[in-house]
Amino acid sequence: MLSRLAAGVVLLTAHDPDEGLSGTDLGMTVTAFLSVSLEPPLVLVSVHHGSHMSPLLAERRVWAASLLAEGQHEVADRFAVKHQAGDWPRFDDIPHVRGDSSRAPLIGGALATLECRTEQTVQAGDHALVVGRVLATSLPSADAGPLTYFCGHYRWMG
Repeated sequence: MLSRLAAGVVLLTAHDPDEGLSGTDLGMTVTAFLSVSLEPPLVLVSVHHGSHMSPLLAERRVWAASLLAEGQHEVADRFAVKHQAGDWPRFDDIPHVRGDSSRAPLIGGALATLECRTEQTVQAGDHALVVGRVLATSLPSADAGPLTYFCGHYRWMG
């Protein structure tokens, strides 16, 4: 039933500096992402307890979100599937910059990017609702339309 609710597609990213010499960048495609407050600026993301991002977000507390644009469905696909430990999708061929506050990848061509620090985590069934304070924002591609997800397919507004 809830597949009938259209949602924006967001790439949630975090950097784990403890994994090797240069660290590890992790990403996960999410559609449960929303603005909570303007003052202070807060957002919320829903993360499944079994996801690879769940323990990292519980430990690292800083992360980023790239609001994907209409042409970025391949990026969304790459990070939407479940991967085995150590077999994480790479960012090598995806244009990105590293956030100053989070050190996480910020996807080039996204509608907007946000760097956040976890303020609160609420357990809700098999998910954690992570409330983050927005530390920094940018608009890499303010002119594009949003990538959305509806009834099991990516869509865009034309």
